[in-house]
Amino acid sequence: MISFRHFALRRGSRLLLSDIDLVIQSGWRLGVIGRNGCGKSSLFAALQGKLESDAGELDMPAKLRLASVAQETPALPDAAIDYVLGGDEELAEAMRDEADAGERGDMEAMAKAHHRIEELNGYDGRARAGRLLHGLGFPPETHERAVKEFSGGWRGRLNLARALMCPSDLLLLDEPTNHLDLDAVLWLEEWLRRYQGTLLIISHDREFLDGVITHTLHLNDGKAKLYTGNYSAFERLRAEQLRQQQISHEREQAERAHLQSFVDRFKAKASKAKQAQSRMKRLEKLAGTEAVRAERPFSFQFPAPGRLPDSMLQLEDINAGYPSRDDDGLNIVLRDVRFSLEAGERIGLLGPNGAGKSTLVKTLVGELDPFSGERKAHKDLKIGYFAQHTVESLREGASPLDHLMDKAPGVATQVMRDFLGTWNFAGDRAFESVDGFSGGERARLALALIAWDKPNLLLLDEPTNHLDLDMREALADALADFDGALVLVSHDRHLLGMVCDSFWRVADGVVESFDGDLDDYAKWLRTRGATSKKAAKAGAAAKPVAKIVPEETPEERRRNAAALRENEKTSRQRVKRIETRNATIDSELAALELQLADPATYNGPTQEMMRLGQRQTELRREKEALEAEWLELYERLEA
Repeated sequence: MISFRHFALRRGSRLLLSDIDLVIQSGWRLGVIGRNGCGKSSLFAALQGKLESDAGELDMPAKLRLASVAQETPALPDAAIDYVLGGDEELAEAMRDEADAGERGDMEAMAKAHHRIEELNGYDGRARAGRLLHGLGFPPETHERAVKEFSGGWRGRLNLARALMCPSDLLLLDEPTNHLDLDAVLWLEEWLRRYQGTLLIISHDREFLDGVITHTLHLNDGKAKLYTGNYSAFERLRAEQLRQQQISHEREQAERAHLQSFVDRFKAKASKAKQAQSRMKRLEKLAGTEAVRAERPFSFQFPAPGRLPDSMLQLEDINAGYPSRDDDGLNIVLRDVRFSLEAGERIGLLGPNGAGKSTLVKTLVGELDPFSGERKAHKDLKIGYFAQHTVESLREGASPLDHLMDKAPGVATQVMRDFLGTWNFAGDRAFESVDGFSGGERARLALALIAWDKPNLLLLDEPTNHLDLDMREALADALADFDGALVLVSHDRHLLGMVCDSFWRVADGVVESFDGDLDDYAKWLRTRGATSKKAAKAGAAAKPVAKIVPEETPEERRRNAAALRENEKTSRQRVKRIETRNATIDSELAALELQLADPATYNGPTQEMMRLGQRQTELRREKEALEAEWLELYERLEA
């Protein structure tokens, strides 16, 4: 149980939280919501002991095990799976002690480390770390890759996996779905529903919150109010409270007017003086219920396009990808793509990271030239493109007005300031450097610069990263009112469901129309492993475009099918043999563990202890290799 009593936090001179009285019960999955800057991350910092309260008390159990996601990842030479395994610090230390003792031949220290690992249920630790990596989208061949070789987004996933690996009673997650694809978001949602400890999560993804949390903590105007239920339940309760508050305010204002009218009319009349005095006291006792204020800070819109051609853009028999690192071929990501966009179409692209969604968008934009096939664009096509790197490409040191002046050097300053004001960069904000802007403010500016050009086709690749719930709702409204065509890549299911009329699936090198909604897509994902999808896609991408594969004859097809069946049969037999051998190893390991747990073993010859320890190490290594082979075979059969 965690309790706040008259708790307050400041950031500089600004009061973030004031007089918070709150109890968080063990086992709750609590969503912490509120506008950017309301104090969500500061509340997490206080729970982690990084911030001291300015008033009041925060009581937490003395031995509470806390886990959170690191914000930075050093460029380490460690393998990804070892980095994740290190999230369980006690287990990692015990395994290092066991390995060091084995190298020294110190049987007593090795036995002590062995018992500690057993207590921590640690011999399946590497397998658990592998499952976390698998769920977060890391193919098996990347598990041994050095941390320093991964990009920033993938390092963020490693930090998330490391936090999930850590045994914890309290898990703090701040925007865990940023930079995840929809497949990984769905996996994380399922994992968190099974989490046994207390979970506090900050997220601007309402569908994700709905699928995970049991309680909602709303931070607003320095106060914290607790609601039972998920985010949708909070919205309904909040809306009803605001409605009742407004009704109470209007009723009170009417009563005030009536009482004041009586006082004004009769306070000077002797016969009514006593009644007037009574009504004046009643006026003073009225609660002073505030009127409900509009909570959304602003709304915006994309201007109507100047021209809107019926047939906007077509891809015909496109092979798309990137130059291979080798000199003898091309890395084809997407094959035989046929894709067309008509006026008013609103398409959502579904598929895992690395499957080719961004490749398709770049090909539609014209940023990526296809290897073969044809891209046909209408002469009046005007594209507004938001890429995942767009926010980072804003000019450092420049203001919103500077950015707009770069696009429209001859336009009057007041016209540009008026436009920026509609995107909440009013007054002096238009002159402030983007260096001090939050990620959400930078994303809003990037969208404003796109809107200035009045595009008739919007290609948006993950536009919601860093946007809070209010901004996401405003974006959804703006896109719903947009008259042009839209292609959207996003892990935000609420946004996809609100603005997209149809979906296309990008997977295994293929782009095809998906006949279903997001729930159907989630069901489809459950029928296949994310790793097998990526392996199949990688196999397709490895074929060089220069080689022409002749069409198979019926005889060749029969031979290939027979060979495939034979390979499958062989693989299934190997899977059964591995499972049988693993069962034998488990039995032998159990017997060895009993011997090593017997104090009498350590009174005997040293050679016998060393033999037992070496045999145990050999069996574990064999089992680890067999499990890796089993996983590879299983995924191959599943694919």
